[in-house]
Amino acid sequence: MRRFFNRLPIASILPAMLAAFVANPARADDQLTTGTVTKLPIPRFVSLKPSDTPMREGPSKEHRIKWVFKREGLPVEVVGEHEQWRRIRDSEATEGWVYFGRLSNRRTVIIRAGKEKPEQALYKDDRDSAAIVAKLEPGVIANVESCSTAWCKVSVEGYQGYVKKDAVWGVYTDERVK
Repeated sequence: MRRFFNRLPIASILPAMLAAFVANPARADDQLTTGTVTKLPIPRFVSLKPSDTPMREGPSKEHRIKWVFKREGLPVEVVGEHEQWRRIRDSEATEGWVYFGRLSNRRTVIIRAGKEKPEQALYKDDRDSAAIVAKLEPGVIANVESCSTAWCKVSVEGYQGYVKKDAVWGVYTDERVK
C-alpha cells in the first residue's frame, strides 16, 4: 500500500479513498460501487457465519467492540471494505466493522413486522391467493433460495414457501436472486 501512495500525488488518491469508505445505503439509483478489496458490489447483502460476532468501531482488533451479534445467519449489508475488514449495517441501521472471516455469502432475510398484524404469511406459491404454509414472526431468519421482482422463495425450520419482498430485510427491492 505504501508504494501506491509514493507513486501518485495526494490529490489523485483522495477521491479513491473517499469512494472506498463512503457507505452507499440505497440501490434505487443503480449506482453501485465496487469493493476495493473484493471487487464485489458495494452495497451487498451477506450473512453472519458464527454467533458471537463482534462489531468494532474501526477496521482492526485495536478498535473498541461496540456490539456483539448473537445470531448465526443474520443478514447484514456490506457498505465498505478495508483490507480484511468489512463495514456492515444491520436491519436496525447500526453500522460497524466486522472481520471478513465472520461473514458468509449465504443469503438470508429477516422477517419484518406486518402493518396490521405482526406476523407475515409464508405462502405455498408466489401469489396472494395461494395457501398459507406458516405465519412467520418478526425477527425470524429465513434462508433465501431465490427472489423475483416481488417475491422471495425461502426456507425456515423445515418450512418452504414464498414471502413478499416488502415483508423481509436482506434483499433489495430491485434485486433478483437465483
